[in-house]
Amino acid sequence: MAGAVADVGVLLPIAVALIVKNGLSATSVLLPAGLLYLTAAAVYRLPVPVQPLKAFGAIAIAKGLGSNEIAAGALLMGVIFITLGRLGVLDLAARGFPRALIRGVQLTVGLLFLKIAWGLVSDPPKSFHEHALSTGWALPLALLVLILAFGLRRWPITLALVGAGSVIMVLVAGDQVKLGPSAISLPHLDSATFWTAFTVLVIPQVPLSFANSCLATADAAKVYFGKAAEKVRPGRLATTFGSANLLAGAISGMPVCHGAGGMTAHYAFGARTAAAPAVMGTLLLTLAVGLGAGLAGLLAAFPLPILAGVLACAGILHLMLLRDLTRVRDWAIAILVGAVGFEVNLTVGLALGLLLWWLPVGARMLPRLRTV
Repeated sequence: MAGAVADVGVLLPIAVALIVKNGLSATSVLLPAGLLYLTAAAVYRLPVPVQPLKAFGAIAIAKGLGSNEIAAGALLMGVIFITLGRLGVLDLAARGFPRALIRGVQLTVGLLFLKIAWGLVSDPPKSFHEHALSTGWALPLALLVLILAFGLRRWPITLALVGAGSVIMVLVAGDQVKLGPSAISLPHLDSATFWTAFTVLVIPQVPLSFANSCLATADAAKVYFGKAAEKVRPGRLATTFGSANLLAGAISGMPVCHGAGGMTAHYAFGARTAAAPAVMGTLLLTLAVGLGAGLAGLLAAFPLPILAGVLACAGILHLMLLRDLTRVRDWAIAILVGAVGFEVNLTVGLALGLLLWWLPVGARMLPRLRTV
C-alpha cells in the first residue's frame, strides 16, 4: 500500500489543475487513470505506474485549453500508440536504443521530477493557491518530508505521509465533500479541434511518451524485476496506455500514460506485485465515483510539501539507475541526452545521442563493406 500511493506527486497536481483551470469533470479525470491501473495489474502483474501526459498536460494548463481540445488530443494519442504498439514498430525501434540512451532519458525524467517538486513549493500551481503555504514554510517542510521518505523508504513511510496529508486535506476542506460522481459530458469535436490538438498537444508529447512511457519504463521494469518483467515491453505499454486514452477522449477526461519515474517511485517504497496498482486503481475509482462531485475543492487542499518531498525522493532514486553505467563513453552520452532533454527538448537529446552512438559503429563497419 505504501508503494501504491508513492507516485501521487505527479498525478495530483496535474489532475487538480485540469479540473480547476481547464474545467474537466473530476470523475472524468480520475476514471481513465483508475481503470489503467487496474488494467496494468491484470496485464503485467507488476507495479506498472500510471501518470498524466506531462508535456500534454502542462501545455493544456498553460494555454487554458478546453475539454474538447484535450479530448481530441487524447483520442489522437490513443490511435497513434495503439497502432504503433500493435504493429510491433516500437519493439523494433527499441533495439536501436542502447542502454546509455535509455539512462539519458531516465536522467531527464529524474531531473524533471526534481524541477516539478521545486515548483510545488516555490511557485505553487494556481489551483492550490487558496491553501498553499509560503515558501518559507513550504520549503523546509518539503525537505523534512524528503529526508523522511528517503531515510525510511524500507518502511511504509509514504503511506504515513499521504495518510497525514489526507487528514489535513479533510480538516481544511471537509466542507467541500459531496457524495456521488461529477457530471460526465461527451466532447464536441471537429476538424479544427483535432488540428489544434495535434499541433499544440500531441506533437510535443509523442517523443516523450515513446522514450519515457515505452522504452524507459520497460527498461526500469527489467532492472527492478528481472525475468518477471518479460511482459513489460514497449509495444504492450503503448497499447495499454493508448487504450486508456481512447476512453479519456470519449469522456473528456485526463490523458494518461506509463512512466519510468513512477516505476521507481512504486518500487522504491515497497511495491512488488500487482497488488499495488490494484490498490491505487481501486482508490482512484472510489474517489471518482463516490466523491467526484466535490473533489475539485477537496484535492486542492492536499499539502504541497508532502507531494513535493515524496516526488523529489522519487526523482533522486530514479537518478540512481545510472549507477550501472561503467564506461566513460556511456556516461558521456547519458549525461548529454539527459541534459539536452531537460534543458532543451528530449527529441533533440535522443537525436544527438543516437548520432553519437551509431556514427562510430558505422565508421567501423564502412571499411568492411568496401572490401565486400
